[in-house]
Amino acid sequence: MKDITIGLTGTSELTVSENELAKNVGSGSLEVFATPVMIMLMEKAACSCITEYLEGDETTVGTEMNVKHTSATPKNMKVCAEAELLEVNGRELIFSVKAYDEAGDIGSGIHKRFLVYGDKFIQKTYSKI
Repeated sequence: MKDITIGLTGTSELTVSENELAKNVGSGSLEVFATPVMIMLMEKAACSCITEYLEGDETTVGTEMNVKHTSATPKNMKVCAEAELLEVNGRELIFSVKAYDEAGDIGSGIHKRFLVYGDKFIQKTYSKI
């Protein structure tokens, strides 16, 4: 990985559709933005801030997510996630993540990713079967 700077930021956004509702992803029965989709958006934001620093077969995998989902978002509202790189410990990258909709904050937390080599990681994973 190229030299990476603490404080890098990344974003990801979407407009909540039927596909992102809790009742349609299996995380609840209501027509509100699903927590698992908020987490996915936060992961995408974290990935987006480091992509240009990866070299060759390098990639990152999520290893930990500790978030609070503090406010519901209705269908058709825009949601944005932001990630900031807080720390690098060897191959571990630690991010602060947050999400907000058009009315304000909806979630926040800490996300950890680990630098791996794609081919080697896939080979090890599929050696399980």
